[in-house]
Amino acid sequence: QVQPVESGGGVVHTGDSLRLSCITRGRAFNLAAMAWFRQAPGREREFVASISPSSTHTSYADSVKGRFTVSRDNAKNSAYLQMNNLKPEDTAEYYCVGSAKGGDRAYSDAFDYHYWGQGTQVTVSS
Repeated sequence: QVQPVESGGGVVHTGDSLRLSCITRGRAFNLAAMAWFRQAPGREREFVASISPSSTHTSYADSVKGRFTVSRDNAKNSAYLQMNNLKPEDTAEYYCVGSAKGGDRAYSDAFDYHYWGQGTQVTVSS
């Protein structure tokens, strides 16, 4: 239903900013919760941020709260992740994911997401 494609990753220095974009195909994007997950080598996949279909609700991991902002534009079938004050600990491959679960909620469990993009690499140097 939702097929994400991520872009916007790159190599930056500590304190810099990046904006990730997620363009999707599907007839029901405006009904799907969207989220960002990340995974670094040797580490487990972790939740970053999510947003409900209407943008009314958002959720953030404690490690990024106050620095990252998730948003979406339903008219463009797109979701975004604005990342400010980046730290080396943010280095990971970032994935945009869509949920097949109904409801206007910002789910934060990977179990609730079913459509994964290919990922975009973010590297933050010390």
